Amino acid sequence: MGPLNGFRVIELAGIGPGPFCGMMLSDMGAEVIRVDRVSNAAARPRDVLARNRRSVAVDLKQPDGVEVVLKLCETADALFEGFRPGVTERLGLGPEDCMARNERLVYGRMTGWGQEGPLAQAAGHDINYIGLAGALHAIGEKGQKPVPPLNLIGDFGGGGMLLAFGLVCGMLEAQRSGKGQVIDAAMVDGAAALMAMFFSMGDRFNDSRGTNLLDSGSHFYNTYETKDGEHICIGSIEPQFYQLLVEKSGVDPNRFGPQMDTGQWDDFKDELVEVFKARTRDEWCEIMEGSDVCFAPVLSIFEAPDHPHNKHRDTFVDVEGIVQPAPAPRFSRTAPAISHGARIPGEDSADVLADAGFSQEDIEALREKSVIPVA
Repeated sequence: MGPLNGFRVIELAGIGPGPFCGMMLSDMGAEVIRVDRVSNAAARPRDVLARNRRSVAVDLKQPDGVEVVLKLCETADALFEGFRPGVTERLGLGPEDCMARNERLVYGRMTGWGQEGPLAQAAGHDINYIGLAGALHAIGEKGQKPVPPLNLIGDFGGGGMLLAFGLVCGMLEAQRSGKGQVIDAAMVDGAAALMAMFFSMGDRFNDSRGTNLLDSGSHFYNTYETKDGEHICIGSIEPQFYQLLVEKSGVDPNRFGPQMDTGQWDDFKDELVEVFKARTRDEWCEIMEGSDVCFAPVLSIFEAPDHPHNKHRDTFVDVEGIVQPAPAPRFSRTAPAISHGARIPGEDSADVLADAGFSQEDIEALREKSVIPVA
């Protein structure tokens, strides 16, 4: 039973960061009920982000469908959605509608640009939000264009995880005050928050990408290709770790002495490029892995689950034939767990509604009106 056991959350199903928020909460033991669209989908989805929660499919274009969700809100601690501002209000499921049924309800709203502002109604994706937040500009190599870091910063770190944090904060506060509130989680805000350390650097942070300590500018915090076309990464920032890098790489310690001489970083990098190309990734692992060089092989998502460290910690698990990340973080007493994978949309409709107090006659009536799936 995870640490959020006993909390009930309604998820108005969306894409990407919303399901990730639901995964984070359900992994920690919250009962998350996913409200999907009525669909004829027969195949079970392979969506890792949808694991661990039951699905009820509802036609929200029908008043009876809206009433189903409002009824679910009456016994929930939180609800979250990821639509553009105003969409849930037009459906009759905005904060005022839902909180009128339950004044303790915490209402989470996740958008890219936020609930207000000049861009609030504009479409966007992760790349746009991190661009506006100052994060994308800083990512990339010297003289090259910015490189999108997948959609990890805006969608997941600054979006889904920020919303999950906000919801937990809101639910904890509601236990003291007895009142819910609205959480406005904007991905641009979350991406900006993730950049806090770099804003604190002030003049020490060079605005030219690829020239700083952590952005591939330095030779001792970088990635390098190996003889077999694979890659390794090093992060030898501290002087003692840097000394060990010099020792184990076999470079001239007299030449590589002035670690923070930024004027020589490019030359040092060029030398290390040739050094690391002289051996395979596995050979460098034999030399450096497990030492204080701060070294790791750069593994693909297909390789990472088989690494001995990840296997020892069960960092990845197999759920219904799909290898995926295990719940994180870990708890010594209230251990999180994965009970099942993604459900077919609407698979649990009857059970969820029965638990919410709908009679069998009510459920059959909703089926007849196609408010919920027939089976």
